[in-house]
Amino acid sequence: MEQGGLRSAQRPPHPAKSAISDLFNLYLGRNARQRDDPARETSNKMQKRVTAFNRELPPPDEQFILDFNQLLAQFPDQQDQIQIHSLTESHLISLILQSANHAPQSEFLLFSAKSLCSISYLKWDSFIPSLLSSVSSLENQNNASSSVGPSTPATSAFQIGTPASPLSSTIQIGSPTQSSTIDNPAIPNILSSPIKPPPPDPVTSTVDQSTVGSLHQLCCKIILSALETTLKPLTHSIIFQTMINWLINSHPHSPFHSQLETPVHLSLDIIWTLVSPLCNRVPFYELLRSPLQQISNIPNDEGVFSLIMEIHRRRDLVAMHMQMLDQHLHCPSFATHRFLSQSYPSMPGESVGLKYSPITYPSVLGEPLHGEELANSIRKGSPDWERAMRCLRHALRATPSPDWWRRVLLVAPCYRLQAQQQPATPGAVFSLDMIGEAVADRCVELLRVTNGETQCWQDWLLFADIYFFLMKSGGIDFLDFVDKLTTRVSKTDQQTLKTNHITWLVAQILRIEIIMNTLSADRRKVDTIRKIISFHKEDNKPLDSSSSPTSPQGILLDFISSSQTLRIWSFNASIREHLNSDQLQKGKQIDEWWKQMTKGERLIDFSNLDERSTGMFWVLSFTMAQPACEAVMGWFGSAGESELLPAAHANDRIAVMRENFPLSMQLLSGLSINMCLKLAYQLEETIFLGQSVPSIAMVETYVRLLLIAPHSLFRHHFTTLTQRSPSILSKSGISLLLFEILNYRLLPLYRYHGKSKALMYDVTKIIAMIKGKKGEHRLLRLGENLCMNLILSLRDFFLVKKELKGPTEFTETLNRITIVSLAITIKTRGIAEVEHMLYLQPLLEQIMATSQHTWSEKTLRYFPSLIRDNLMGRVDKRGQAIQAWQQAEPTVIKQCSQLLLPSADPTYVMTYQNNSFPQHRQYLCAGSWILMNRHPDGINSQSLGRVLRDFSPEEVTSNIYTMVDVLLHQIQIDQQHGLPAQDLLAKAIVNLVFFIWTHELLPLDILLLALIDRDDDPYALRIVRNLLERPELQQRIKIFCSSRTPEHWTNNLPPKRAELQKALGSHLSWKDRNPPFFDDIAARLLPVIPLVIYRMIENDLMDLAERVLHIFSMFLAFHPLRFTFVRDILAYFYGHLPTKIILRILKILGYSKVFKIPFSETFAHLMTSPSNSSSPPQDYFANLLLSLVINVIPHLPAKSHSDFPKAPPPAQHATDQKAFYQNQDPGSHTQLILETAAIEILSLPFTPAQIVSSFIQIITNIQSSLLQSTNTNPNNPSTLPTSPSSDPQTLPNTSSTNYTNFVSKSGYSSQQLACLMIQACGLLLAQLPQEFHLQLYSEAARVIKECWWLSDSNQPMRDLDSAVGYALMDPTWASQDNTSTAVGNVIALLHAFYSNLPQDWLESSHTVVKHLRPVTSVAMLRIAFRILGPLLPRLAFARPLFMKTLALLFNVLAEVFGKNSQPSTPTDASEISDIIDFLHHAVMYEGQGGPVQSNTKPKLESLTLCSKVLDLLRPDVMHLLNHLRPDPNSSVYAANHPKIVQNPVI
Repeated sequence: MEQGGLRSAQRPPHPAKSAISDLFNLYLGRNARQRDDPARETSNKMQKRVTAFNRELPPPDEQFILDFNQLLAQFPDQQDQIQIHSLTESHLISLILQSANHAPQSEFLLFSAKSLCSISYLKWDSFIPSLLSSVSSLENQNNASSSVGPSTPATSAFQIGTPASPLSSTIQIGSPTQSSTIDNPAIPNILSSPIKPPPPDPVTSTVDQSTVGSLHQLCCKIILSALETTLKPLTHSIIFQTMINWLINSHPHSPFHSQLETPVHLSLDIIWTLVSPLCNRVPFYELLRSPLQQISNIPNDEGVFSLIMEIHRRRDLVAMHMQMLDQHLHCPSFATHRFLSQSYPSMPGESVGLKYSPITYPSVLGEPLHGEELANSIRKGSPDWERAMRCLRHALRATPSPDWWRRVLLVAPCYRLQAQQQPATPGAVFSLDMIGEAVADRCVELLRVTNGETQCWQDWLLFADIYFFLMKSGGIDFLDFVDKLTTRVSKTDQQTLKTNHITWLVAQILRIEIIMNTLSADRRKVDTIRKIISFHKEDNKPLDSSSSPTSPQGILLDFISSSQTLRIWSFNASIREHLNSDQLQKGKQIDEWWKQMTKGERLIDFSNLDERSTGMFWVLSFTMAQPACEAVMGWFGSAGESELLPAAHANDRIAVMRENFPLSMQLLSGLSINMCLKLAYQLEETIFLGQSVPSIAMVETYVRLLLIAPHSLFRHHFTTLTQRSPSILSKSGISLLLFEILNYRLLPLYRYHGKSKALMYDVTKIIAMIKGKKGEHRLLRLGENLCMNLILSLRDFFLVKKELKGPTEFTETLNRITIVSLAITIKTRGIAEVEHMLYLQPLLEQIMATSQHTWSEKTLRYFPSLIRDNLMGRVDKRGQAIQAWQQAEPTVIKQCSQLLLPSADPTYVMTYQNNSFPQHRQYLCAGSWILMNRHPDGINSQSLGRVLRDFSPEEVTSNIYTMVDVLLHQIQIDQQHGLPAQDLLAKAIVNLVFFIWTHELLPLDILLLALIDRDDDPYALRIVRNLLERPELQQRIKIFCSSRTPEHWTNNLPPKRAELQKALGSHLSWKDRNPPFFDDIAARLLPVIPLVIYRMIENDLMDLAERVLHIFSMFLAFHPLRFTFVRDILAYFYGHLPTKIILRILKILGYSKVFKIPFSETFAHLMTSPSNSSSPPQDYFANLLLSLVINVIPHLPAKSHSDFPKAPPPAQHATDQKAFYQNQDPGSHTQLILETAAIEILSLPFTPAQIVSSFIQIITNIQSSLLQSTNTNPNNPSTLPTSPSSDPQTLPNTSSTNYTNFVSKSGYSSQQLACLMIQACGLLLAQLPQEFHLQLYSEAARVIKECWWLSDSNQPMRDLDSAVGYALMDPTWASQDNTSTAVGNVIALLHAFYSNLPQDWLESSHTVVKHLRPVTSVAMLRIAFRILGPLLPRLAFARPLFMKTLALLFNVLAEVFGKNSQPSTPTDASEISDIIDFLHHAVMYEGQGGPVQSNTKPKLESLTLCSKVLDLLRPDVMHLLNHLRPDPNSSVYAANHPKIVQNPVI
């Protein structure tokens, strides 16, 4: 029953099936089917009998269509016709698969396919994809049966399946259901990358390969016939991908390769037909991103080789458009605070912040690539390797922040095993081999400099800090490094290793846990230790004064080999044989010295150590770190303790450690880093977890430790302390001490590490918890002041919360300062990343949701437009606030009278505290102020103070802001009543002095901020000026400045602790008993005074601003980030500051007694006695660029085949490298030099146009100018006559600039120096405000348009093409042949400039091309594309800017190849094939959001834009770009786009 049911369920075959089979068999010459088959007769007895023509000989092929039509006539039913169509297609495909290797039959099948399609019975757009899919299925089955392992299909996009039989697999292919899937948008992209199957064994599958070859040949003939008709783009793309797969999977080494040559040639013919520019069925660009050029088994065929060579040629042209001129010279200089990533995530989920790409490696299409696997594949000695090494070597010299190292650092595989195996890091750009090599190079470099009698002990200290950090982080394989260093030292001059610096360096890291574990587990332990000991130099003779035998450095280097050997002995006792008597004797001397110093209960006097004792203590820190730490801790405890006896709590005593001398920086600098770590840990235990209040000297020493080794010793205090004791910050005294340390000592260190944002979030959490608590004024105001400094120190975009959800946790004051800080940052430094620009709008909304403040028009006019546009629409609610005050005023005055008048009942204080309403409490200060005006005899300050101290800090803030509004409103009312404004102001000042100084009821810093935020009131800033000039404040400022020094680390005398009441006043101290360390009312004004100056300048009160700068210039020297303040205020108000204000601002930088700002001598002369000349001196700007080349631009690597120096130029060692604590702001030597240059430019009394013009004049002729300055042979001109850099009849006039000694100062050749000065100029201009950018674009366009070979319309096309080739050559290569051009130099300058710009400043990058318009020649067109092309990797992630730039490029193209354009010389579209390819690549790159993959699809919006602008082009050019349209009937990209709805094939 079941079998009968199954048989009945099967559909009987269509009657026409056998007829179609017989018809094809007849024409193929096969035997006809037997009619007397009883089985078939029985099964078909109920069907209509159908007969086909049966002849003994095959009829002529021409009769096939007639016979086929007669067969069709027997089935007039429409449903039958549909089924016959499907049966015919599937049967024809099956016959092709079976009979491809039979020549006569294959000829008929080709004829029949063409005939059926010619009468439109079959459609090529359905038949071809089905045929190719069936061929693919057959190939996959053959490969699977002949290969040892499973085979993957060559074409994955159209594989329908792999059925059991190839014949049965084709029966269903022509069905309407499956053929309609060809136009289904859900189908995979046909341009996806083919997965190459394993090549079958040539012996076991020779028959298969022969059959497949014949099948390919027949299919190719069918396809060529189909291509004679009009096919749909989707069909073209299927054919294209199939041909690519067949070429890739051909087997040139098989015995039947000769039989495959014809299919290969036919495949090539099809490919060329598809990509032919005449028909442009598939863009040639698809060949550029196909894997064809990567084929491993290249057939020995000239046609295939020619195709691959053409692909490579055109790929190189596209890559040229993608890469900047002198791309290999682009390398991070570490001269700016931010890290501009050179690439963006190319993988889903990859974050830019996790790993940062300082450099990238170009792909074959010029795209920036990065990743650990890629870095590991870079061949040593290649240009990419040298560029990476140049970056790392510069990083080791320039000491960028540890944050940079963390972004690029990889954990060595030998250490990864200890913490589970990790996958490859996609964002990495350096291999471990590169890092190890660079560190070894730095060691040898410092040895050579040391041998050159150069003072470089500070360089060794800086390097040791980084070296320790890299080793501890696992970024260097220690054993591999020892091998590398041993090899390097052995290959150098025998005199290189004269000192024990390497021994000292290795001794620093021997106590790191992973190093000890590595040495203990090393199988070659003895050999490794022998190599380490080989660095010892017992006859250590110091080569410079700092390392003389009696100096601490000399003693340390003399004894270090002994202490290190003794340490190594602990790993392997057998190493004793390597010890000599000298080492043992020195070890005994260390022990004897230590016993003598600690004899009895004697303590070491660290304030009075001579040089020998200092050196011996340094040695001791390497051998016995713990006893040395105990000695230091004993020193601080030797002074004993005292007790504080607060009056309110006589029985609650606080023990305070008495003061002692802090340890000096000179002493701390030579201690081993291992001891510094131990000492910092023990100091933290005593300072934060001890029972007594630590001494200021101990805290200062702790701070100095962190500053002396910023890489190795840094810790995030909130995390570190809470790990030791989770509830530690709940103790008010600990939080106060931590906030003081952070606010007054460690702000620059946190910024250097890039941890300011994290610290701000941690402090904000505490503020959010206590801002509503009663009486928490001291802790909150200190935390608020710390947050002010943190917010104003951030030089990049930041979020007020880690997530953009919910209201901010900031106070009202911090919300307002956040807006100002963002405005300063965006205007002076730009927004670095695309994602930051997306976050700005929700960030502003988040802040404004909790803040009702509105900024004045004068303030808003200086805000950047991104912020100004969001704030201008806010409604000023001051009128409503005044109305609310007027309604509440009677009640408030009544309450204040009962509370504050001399006759008031003292018990009313408790009544007010317990029963007053919040809406009335916010008016307490305003009511008190009104009451003071009505009662000149005064009010009860004690009652007011008690109530205010009982308020929460946020309530006090609200009272201050409200009082300021009421005060200013009352002045205006009184003035309307005829009272003199001067008297009103004087009275207001007296009342405010009552609040601030007389009774210390309110914090001055918040009051000043409230007043300057009402700068649109005519009296607010005048009140501020009077408050700042009050003698009470000036006296506090004087005491503050005289009791301390801006360089706090230089003060080695015992500190004096100030009394709490005197330091902070009554309001902040109140019941608090914790003594202050660094806090002071004056210090709280450090973030406020700069904001006051900003607000006065915004209101054009230049005299007032100059007055404040004059009064507080010495005080501002204590600002932890004064250098940043000077740079930012000059940039923020550039073009609006008079010279006298600029000089006052610059004077702030002149108060440092230790560290001098490296201003150039010419700059000082220009500022003090400006020249009468209308143009600035070019010598000054040239020397400025030279300084950047020497101190900032990374050194070029050594090249044996050229004049590249083997070591950095000598001038670069002469720089005065400072420790971090000496240069905390801006943070590093390279930043200091670059920022100083920017400050000089911003201060000059010249316009941006004059300054930029001077730079452009220098850059355009820099090569010839340098050559002339060094050329002593008059018969050897510096410019070749054939060079298009200038008129052949005249050489450039460079007499205005004196380049004498430039080459010798730099240490480079003239060609190298010229290229590096271009890079330096681009870097410098990128630091300046956007006024300079617009001038740069204008000047660059002018130089290009005025170039003689571009402006001469009579130039032959061939000469013009040659000139363009010269112009677009890298200046590095052009300078070697003396063929440098002004155009090439300017474009290289623009590219160097672009590479250093933040994201939002790229918005104006296309301005230079706008200045070049109208573009009337192909030469100018190429220049325009060459300028903007390299910006593609960055613009692709900013959709609006990308679309704007793409539209501009198309419009420029239309100016030369437009429908209405009339070029002077007609040009064929084939002449710009590289531009056509590049435009395709640009659209694809933006669609992928990174390097283009084989399955990349363009974005629909981009295709829509292209479709609009394509209509502007000439038909022949439009034809080549026609696939960049959203029309599936004309574009292969649209036909495969998932968002475009397609109609099914009929």
